[in-house]
Amino acid sequence: MEADSLLHGPLFSRRRPLDRENAARRISAYIYGNVLVLTALVPIAASDQHVGILVVLGVALSTFVAHVFAEAVGQSVQTRSSLSRPEKLRELRDSVPILTSAVLPCAILMAALLGLLEPRTAQIVAELAVLARIGGIVWIIGRLKGERPTRASIVAAFLLTLVATTVVIVKIMLTH
Repeated sequence: MEADSLLHGPLFSRRRPLDRENAARRISAYIYGNVLVLTALVPIAASDQHVGILVVLGVALSTFVAHVFAEAVGQSVQTRSSLSRPEKLRELRDSVPILTSAVLPCAILMAALLGLLEPRTAQIVAELAVLARIGGIVWIIGRLKGERPTRASIVAAFLLTLVATTVVIVKIMLTH
């Protein structure tokens, strides 16, 4: 298995499209990762010395490990046996979107650490970028279904972003 195939797989390949089950698992991991990264970002008190990169990376990495572990245990219960090496690799690959959820916000926060943005501005931009990533999944789902973007896609993206924002607010209220 090539490294590219391990990390990404054929999400939009014309030759070998990703099956619905794997696509659904990756989209679920993508949304889950983005919601938790956003939940970590919002309460950070950004300053010139602390912009929250380690917090965001820690949340993404710990969520990735927990997600892979939970999915592997769940799959072993479903199949009634230990997972094979290819199945373990599939669990890793399907959970990678959790890790990628931290890349853009960390890059934006790094701009603050380098003095290119004010820390609070970078935090707000990072939060908005994560919200845009969550809403943007509507177009990926549409593409997987073979649909062209429509006005309804924009409404669906807005509603998905609104729901994600609500989830983040509730999580922060209950845990911080």
